[in-house]
Amino acid sequence: MTFEVTSQDLVDGGELPRSQASAYFGLDGQDLSPQVSWSGAPEGTRSFAVTVMDPDAKRAGGFCHWAVVNIPAAVDELPEGAGGAPDGMGPSGDEAGLPVGSVELTNDAGFAGFVGAGPPKGSGPHRYVLTVHAVGAERLPATPRSTGSRVLKDIRDHELASASITCTFEVR
Repeated sequence: MTFEVTSQDLVDGGELPRSQASAYFGLDGQDLSPQVSWSGAPEGTRSFAVTVMDPDAKRAGGFCHWAVVNIPAAVDELPEGAGGAPDGMGPSGDEAGLPVGSVELTNDAGFAGFVGAGPPKGSGPHRYVLTVHAVGAERLPATPRSTGSRVLKDIRDHELASASITCTFEVR
């Protein structure tokens, strides 16, 4: 069986929906994390991680929009809107639709939660890559203050497989 990711909100190769654009960055989006499901995890998977990266951002390694680690191996889906709010005032952890035990990391906007797409006006289309990582460790060393960009190395060190959906978004 092949490890694969699907989403009710995202179409691979399509345009990122407005609900995943960023009000935090001044656009008319909602900063909602997309619904994501996965199947076919390889044997030995002990947890999952989900990341959303913009590799086209003008910073080393791209821009981390969202990172959640230590998702229990029995979980195979996250609902739309899971995760903390950009204002830091919304629910977090399992109260925000994340499985108990999951750790939501600090994104590159500086808070633990999902921040939607907000590329600079006129910078052309940016790719937004949602990746589900099958991890061979039950727990990665992370806290909500850990940055998603930093923990990507830990994810890759323990990754058994990954599957992605890539969408684009542009501010004209």
